[in-house]
Amino acid sequence: MDEGASPNAAPLLPRGCTDVICCVFLLLAIVGYVAVGIIAWTHGDPRKVIYPTDSRGEFCGQKGTKNENKPYLFYFNIVKCASPLVLLEFQCPTPQICVEKCPDRYLTYLNARSSRDFEYYKQFCVPGFKDNKGVAEVLRDGDCPAVLIPSKPLARRCFPAIHAHKGVLMVGNETTYEDGHGSRKNITDLVEGAKKANGVLEARQLAMRIFEDYTVSWYWIIIGLVIAMAMSLLFIILLRFLAGIMVWVMIIMVILVLGYGIFHCYMEYSRLRGEAGSDVSLVDLGFQTDFRVYLHLRQTWLAFMIILSILEVIIILLLIFLRKRILIAIALIKEASRAVGYVMCSLLYPLVTFFLLCLCIAYWASTAVFLSTSNEAVYKIFDDSSCSLTAKTCNPETFPSSNESRLCPNARCQFAFYGGESGYHRALLGLQIFNAFMFFWLANFVLALGQVTLAGAFASYYWALRKPDDLPAFPLFSAFGRALRYHTGSLAFGALILAIVQIIRVILEYLDQRLKAAENKFAKCLMTCLKCCFWCLEKFIKFLNRNAYIMIAIYGTNFCTSARNAFFLLMRNIIRVAVLDKVTDFLFLLGKLLIVGSVGILAFFFFTHRIRIVQDTAPPLNYYWVPILTVIVGSYLIAHGFFSVYGMCVDTLFLCFCEDLERNDGSQERPYFMSPELRDILLKGSAEEGKRAEAEE
Repeated sequence: MDEGASPNAAPLLPRGCTDVICCVFLLLAIVGYVAVGIIAWTHGDPRKVIYPTDSRGEFCGQKGTKNENKPYLFYFNIVKCASPLVLLEFQCPTPQICVEKCPDRYLTYLNARSSRDFEYYKQFCVPGFKDNKGVAEVLRDGDCPAVLIPSKPLARRCFPAIHAHKGVLMVGNETTYEDGHGSRKNITDLVEGAKKANGVLEARQLAMRIFEDYTVSWYWIIIGLVIAMAMSLLFIILLRFLAGIMVWVMIIMVILVLGYGIFHCYMEYSRLRGEAGSDVSLVDLGFQTDFRVYLHLRQTWLAFMIILSILEVIIILLLIFLRKRILIAIALIKEASRAVGYVMCSLLYPLVTFFLLCLCIAYWASTAVFLSTSNEAVYKIFDDSSCSLTAKTCNPETFPSSNESRLCPNARCQFAFYGGESGYHRALLGLQIFNAFMFFWLANFVLALGQVTLAGAFASYYWALRKPDDLPAFPLFSAFGRALRYHTGSLAFGALILAIVQIIRVILEYLDQRLKAAENKFAKCLMTCLKCCFWCLEKFIKFLNRNAYIMIAIYGTNFCTSARNAFFLLMRNIIRVAVLDKVTDFLFLLGKLLIVGSVGILAFFFFTHRIRIVQDTAPPLNYYWVPILTVIVGSYLIAHGFFSVYGMCVDTLFLCFCEDLERNDGSQERPYFMSPELRDILLKGSAEEGKRAEAEE
């Protein structure tokens, strides 16, 4: 907009398309993303995540297959499955078969062969096993396991039922086993690897219990989220009409909620005084999968009480020192309330953003699952003797009659891992990175679209000289149409910059996990510095993008021009930024804490059976903190969605106010577009801050 243009027409000036090249790149990238999804869905098989597979790549327990009645996977040699990496991939280099049930007795192949238990033993041999070989040949060819030990199913896989008796590791009632060659050994040697495997699977068992809690409490979680939505909507509506009163009520209620939290922690801390085991420290207890154990420790409640007390003191001190700034921020919130009142449908726009983000997440997650399950079963030649063909790829169907079998008579073609050696399989890592990058790009684009749409609607309100007569009929829909028609390229440009930084942060996190085992202190220090720098860069880009989108909504300039103008406009009004922008953010944070704290306390009393609507209302749970945390996190996201509308409105009005001050002087020829109430308190507050800054200099 040129200097002579009328400001009241600023949001509605004739526009042209901006950053067209980036718009074309986004469309091409989306086409490529769809192609990657089609390729992944063609090659992938998500059943590998749900059902275990045997050594021949056939699923266990799936309807319509020959293993339909065999839901469990049995490992011939569980010791080879002790590697955590192997467990995460659900495969290990030992023969695996599908069985109807896990073994419930201790048997060796040698003993079973010469007893009537052999029929029971044969169900754990490879399908189609015929007893026409010697003992050594059967064990050499991997037709049967050398030993059966009592096992229990976990995640549809048979793992040894290990327990301790008088300090001795036992499997069933046995403390020794036979190694298949007639010698008896201590069972500890056999189960050491299985014990490691079970240790790694504790996290998986925890996940299964959490999933079980969700299945019995999901409807109560939804009710809690609906309550949070109703509270947020009620709070926003009251804020529209009683902004000043609601802000002070919000401040007092947050202080009271935190105060109750401190009181509750103190009562629990006092109640546990003298109880057996309550004085055990958190460090001595270590990590426990059942988190309820920690609530029986006095130190846990003491830590909660200290954290809440520090938070309470910080909030009170901030309120004391920011009391004058809060009055100024309340005036801006009142003006924002009037703007939201004229564009009430803006409160529902977060639902559009939420729906689009769900689409992005669903497409990314499904593509990632299909990509990760598009590997094929790879078979390798295994030979205990010195054979030059060891570790070569083979085909188990043709191996017995192949030339490799004649060259290495003692070799066997055995399942090794899921993978692939084709160009597609070698490109899987790159496709996963591209999948993650496109998710970041599209998610940031959706958020940018929401910010430009809301900013355009609220800018229309500010620059209307006669409010609400000069407002468009449907300001939100008009702003949404302008954003998509003219500024898709600019939104894609800003989202692209942020996505690049985010994918770099993901790669740094991956490299940091790989370097944790290294002892190179310089590399660790460098990685920490890089992670910190890119975290700061991401925060700065988000701040700059947000204000650039507001300038795009107002003037329709391209992304770079808008970002530059927004940055220098904020720098010229840095005192006002510190006074207003951050104080209003602080007040909105208190509003979110009030809603989250209220719903969280209600969920805590409900799921811990402290209150009951009717008899036995709350479901039985393994961990009652699972639905409570879910309700708390969901409530925060819901409250953040509603308050984000107000936050965008405040930021837009603030930038418009700064621009209004620079373009106009309040005369009849160049009148201010701000309301009289906003003009009086903002100009007065700005003058006081300017005098204070001059006095300090």
